[in-house]
Amino acid sequence: MDPSHGGRREGLWAVAAASALLPLFLGLTLLALLASLTPAALWRHLASETALRALGLTLRTTLVATLITVALGTPLAYLLARRRFPGRAALDVLIDLPITIPPVVAGVALLLAFGRRGLLGRSLEGFGISLPFTTAAVVMAQVFIASPFYVKAARSGFAAVDARLEAAARTLGASPGRAFLTVTLPLAAPALLAGVVLAWARALSEFGATIMFAGNLPGRTQTLTLAVMTAIESDVDTAVAVATLSLVLAAAALLAARLLARRFEAARG
Repeated sequence: MDPSHGGRREGLWAVAAASALLPLFLGLTLLALLASLTPAALWRHLASETALRALGLTLRTTLVATLITVALGTPLAYLLARRRFPGRAALDVLIDLPITIPPVVAGVALLLAFGRRGLLGRSLEGFGISLPFTTAAVVMAQVFIASPFYVKAARSGFAAVDARLEAAARTLGASPGRAFLTVTLPLAAPALLAGVVLAWARALSEFGATIMFAGNLPGRTQTLTLAVMTAIESDVDTAVAVATLSLVLAAAALLAARLLARRFEAARG
């Protein structure tokens, strides 16, 4: 038997064993959450007023935040993918910053910008508009944190579309808007949809910026993640049930994003 062959096999086993440690750690941790309650107990606690109000608010705010992100992020992503202009690199960094800064810092920044004594908050107060500790503040926090995920995915999708196809459509008489809607958008759609799912999932899990800027008011600003924090102090089973629901929703969103990403890669191939 070739000694080098045995050494290679031992090396592969060592790599496989080391590679299994992190998935094992992640899997066991999540399994502990999923196995904490029986299905009957899970449904019973999810039917509680706390869980239902938090779920309803979360679904509403994340939907609105995602729609705002798509409306504002799509033209920006197209601009970044198609044009070269002064300050483009700085704009790119600005878009990515919410991914890297702590969410609590984002919440403080939102307060300083839109709070009653903030940079813009004082002007808004003059019009009778107060944003902190409202449902609108929840949406704003979610948009701030989640929008980079959509913009990055959409930018990649637009960049993957051959600009010559748009030019060909225009030479055939299509306006720039029609060329975008009939050529660019359909080809980039898988990446855009994946970005939508990722942005929604990030908005779903948002915590730090929300609690700093919107607070934790049941029925008004208390999302699923904030409901977990509140319930853990007095009703652990309800906290576990809400956490499990959040995990299932996030997993479903991630699975959808992966499937869409595969379709995107297939379309590019």
